Amino acid sequence: MDKILAKKDFPRWLEALGAYDVYAPQLIDDVWNYELAADPKAVSLDYPQTAIPAKKIVFPQREFFFEFREADTDDYKLKELLPEGKPTVIFGVRACEGKAVTLTDLVFGGEIADDYYWKRRNAAVLVGLACASPPSTNCFCLSVNGSPHSKEGLDVLMTDLGDQYYVEILTDKGKKLVSEGGAIFHEAKPPDKKAAEKIHADSEKKLARELKNIKDVPAKLKGMFASPFWDDESMSCIRCGICTYLCPTCHCFDINDEVESQTPLAGRRVRTWDTCQFPDFTMHSSGHNPRPDKAARLRQRINHKFQYFVEVWQNYQCTGCGRCITLCPVGIDIIKVVEKVRDHAS
Repeated sequence: MDKILAKKDFPRWLEALGAYDVYAPQLIDDVWNYELAADPKAVSLDYPQTAIPAKKIVFPQREFFFEFREADTDDYKLKELLPEGKPTVIFGVRACEGKAVTLTDLVFGGEIADDYYWKRRNAAVLVGLACASPPSTNCFCLSVNGSPHSKEGLDVLMTDLGDQYYVEILTDKGKKLVSEGGAIFHEAKPPDKKAAEKIHADSEKKLARELKNIKDVPAKLKGMFASPFWDDESMSCIRCGICTYLCPTCHCFDINDEVESQTPLAGRRVRTWDTCQFPDFTMHSSGHNPRPDKAARLRQRINHKFQYFVEVWQNYQCTGCGRCITLCPVGIDIIKVVEKVRDHAS
């Protein structure tokens, strides 16, 4: 049964979640990001788009796999450093980010699951916030099979009704989380549901950006691999990697051994985010690089999201959040790039 939560009682819900690490959007140094909520009364869900998506909580930018230490001249001691998997709740997750998590689940799941990812993912509860208005002028979720009120990947979906939230419980994890709030939740009534549905319908009409007729783009991309198109489109790129680091679905990483002591030899193996836009991302030990220039790297990014992922998982690997457009320092616009691909002469 859907619930109603008065906004004045929202801090009380957070206070009841003592067993969880609670994350929510917070404004720090003029930038909105998901951070641990130290003061429930200071948490506000009235916020624009965060710079870094919620993926950083279930797939952190830097994490340790194991530590190693020299035991004697012929042996080493290894200690695996799996995450604790402490119960975690993330409030204010936008619909595009909820869907993004389901796509990352596909990558780190399957026959060989990534235990480090799933330790955090299984412990996380995602509380979504439906978009009454686009949080960014560059949102285009409808164009890539999403919506401002999608429930994909979420455990709870909240809709702002003014002085209260309409709360939809979507999973068992969501049900348990809502139960922690006890009597502060009330049963929703038909007028409440009708109000939420109107907000959802109206929100779709407010999107300013649209990427039309992209069903033929995967096939188009396959035929454009060697096209000079990519040289032209990549001309302004400065290889900063912002487009991938701030993307809710990009998941490429590097693994390195960090030596902390030479005598005795000791250190840790660490995984860090990486990006296909960096020159050394595909550098072979022989010195050969199959993506030696900006054109090849931009092509990889677009092909991955609109061809390769579609061929493997039957879904675009872009959820239309628009971060890569808004925050690109040289104004590369993924909508315009894909539109040019769509209209490119065969």
